[in-house]
Amino acid sequence: MKRLRAAVAGMGFIGFAHVEALRRLPYVDVVAIADPIGAKEKAERLGVPAGYTDFVQMMDECKPDCIHICTPNSTHMSIAMAAIERGIHVICEKPMARNAQEAEQMVEAVKRNGVIGALNFHNRYYPIPYQMRRMVQKGELGQVYHVQGGYLQDWLQLKTDFSWKILSEYCGRTRATADLGSHWIDLAEYVTGQKVTEVFAEFKTVYPQRIQMTDHGPKDVSIDTEDFSCVILRFDGGAVGTATFSAVFSGKKNQTVLQVAGTKQSLEWNNESVNDLLIGHRETPNGLLTKDPSLVDKATASVISYPGGHAEGFPDAFKQNFTAIYDAIRGNQPVNPFATFEDGLHMMKICDALYESAHSGCWVPIK
Repeated sequence: MKRLRAAVAGMGFIGFAHVEALRRLPYVDVVAIADPIGAKEKAERLGVPAGYTDFVQMMDECKPDCIHICTPNSTHMSIAMAAIERGIHVICEKPMARNAQEAEQMVEAVKRNGVIGALNFHNRYYPIPYQMRRMVQKGELGQVYHVQGGYLQDWLQLKTDFSWKILSEYCGRTRATADLGSHWIDLAEYVTGQKVTEVFAEFKTVYPQRIQMTDHGPKDVSIDTEDFSCVILRFDGGAVGTATFSAVFSGKKNQTVLQVAGTKQSLEWNNESVNDLLIGHRETPNGLLTKDPSLVDKATASVISYPGGHAEGFPDAFKQNFTAIYDAIRGNQPVNPFATFEDGLHMMKICDALYESAHSGCWVPIK
């Protein structure tokens, strides 16, 4: 079996998570990382052979088969295009780019060069969301007509909380919507099998001015991106979605909730109880399905790593997602479909439409 060479660009929290997950793939070697700050020290700490401050130099010298892009949104396109032109496969963190125009260029580049472009929408690879998808596909919910929930965090709750993610020059025009909402909307489409066709949104910036702590003391910074958004979504299968995406919801560290209502029964998944699926009934007692290969659909069982009673969480979802993508790089067809650059482009079109709706007060179709 040919071993594949992986490189990771950007070594914040999420870059470290990528390296950790890649090391669980028996045929993948992490050959290099790149980061503008402390790259060599981070490489030594992780036991990675090489650390670079220049992303392109890393590609040219280490010649990876695949590069993982874990850098600020504003750099995604330039790093991806450099990799694609060199015949390197790309796994990109969400959101794919700052807007649909950038994402479209990335999609066209992948098509021209015959490489794989994938997104790390890892929620698809928790066992329970896959089980939900299978139940919908088999008609166990009946006609799906409503999807609701959201993605809530509180890491920007205080006026003094600051990050590049709140600045439009780095994150793009939408912040909570693209950063958090893209995960939830992709999951809703994945589970229901329906695509968003039209959107309505309300954006709210709680702190139009934030305080950035600098070497010279506190500095007032004007903010032009939303702290949270409330959205309504119309799907091509007739379902309606309602959701809230927030980085300023006290007490919620990283909560994703997806509720799916059908004419026969409903489903609810909360990533804070990541291995549990609530099944709602009208005339019989509600049910609780806990992740167990012997109890779920056979297709779901094929992507579960551990026996019942052994939790699978955030690192395992990354591992399963990367397993599917690297299997595709090796020419195999994954059981559970990973998110492609085409999916990423679709999501950027949704985010752009939500921005337009929030500023126009109108429903906006996905073009």
